[in-house]
Amino acid sequence: MRNLQHEDTGSYWCVEEIVGIFQVDETEQLHLTVQSGSYCTVTTVGDLSVLEGQSVTVPCHYNPQYISHVKYWCYGRMKDFCSSLARTDDPTSAPNVKGKVTIADDPTQHVFTVSMQNLTEGDSGWYWCGVELGGMWVADSTASLYFSVIQGVSVVNSMVSADEGRSVTVQCLYSKNLRSSERRWCCSGNWNSCMVTDSEGTFSSRNVFIHDDKNSMFTVTLTQLEMRDSGWYWCGAGQQHGAVHVSVTPQATTRATVSPVQYLKTTGRTPSHLLVVCGVVLLVMTVSLALWKLRKHYSKKSRKNDNFTMCPWREGDYKNTSVIFLNAPAQQVQML
Repeated sequence: MRNLQHEDTGSYWCVEEIVGIFQVDETEQLHLTVQSGSYCTVTTVGDLSVLEGQSVTVPCHYNPQYISHVKYWCYGRMKDFCSSLARTDDPTSAPNVKGKVTIADDPTQHVFTVSMQNLTEGDSGWYWCGVELGGMWVADSTASLYFSVIQGVSVVNSMVSADEGRSVTVQCLYSKNLRSSERRWCCSGNWNSCMVTDSEGTFSSRNVFIHDDKNSMFTVTLTQLEMRDSGWYWCGAGQQHGAVHVSVTPQATTRATVSPVQYLKTTGRTPSHLLVVCGVVLLVMTVSLALWKLRKHYSKKSRKNDNFTMCPWREGDYKNTSVIFLNAPAQQVQML
């Protein structure tokens, strides 16, 4: 199945197939022999690679007619000789793995799930989803898968995206043997760009923050994303690393258009910027008028002063003029 969507959630099962075998006898007559059989009555996921120290949950799907049957999970290369690790009718049947392996049945979805915790390299091998059919001469319905428990680094989601200006978080997983190693976040192909955690398992800069849980995962948070931040990066621990692609999408911008009629209708008063412009124009006109009046006033005063003559003398004005000398003896005063 490809291009799955949320609506595809649910249970699926294989249906019975009818196989027709064509045979031709000596009389050249065609005979069809019909054989009815049930195929893939139990199904599960494909082979898995899991980091050491991590957990895994496996779904085992079965046909509706097996709702009331016992389901089990066992370990071993051969189905007939595998070691039972968990059963739906007796959860304590394997005390040596108690707490590490759990099994749960969901009859409404026709699936039982098996969870395994804290995996080690020794847990690698073949596992079986089984439905017990309850008969000596009837084989159980089973499906197998192979676990590879490995050392290294992986990412929860290798493709992440966010809008420009937003933030995004990347979860990086590492195996148990790398717990004492430093954590790194690097631009792919450029080791000089690596950002390394300190002894507390953290790193902080303007737009990158790294936090390590000191157990199996560290998170990298990128903030204030820009278009140039798009590209491939590495989660690193020790000499191991996992690749992740960050995609930054342009921020959507919308511009509202308002018609003049709508603007006048919804606006109750004159916009403030128009009031400011009007005030400035009025101030300039007032100052100009005042300067013009002052200039006119001083111009008139200057013309009046130009027609004024100090002490005009005319012929004959000096006749019959008396001159009095102060502090002089009275006998010395003569009429001129």
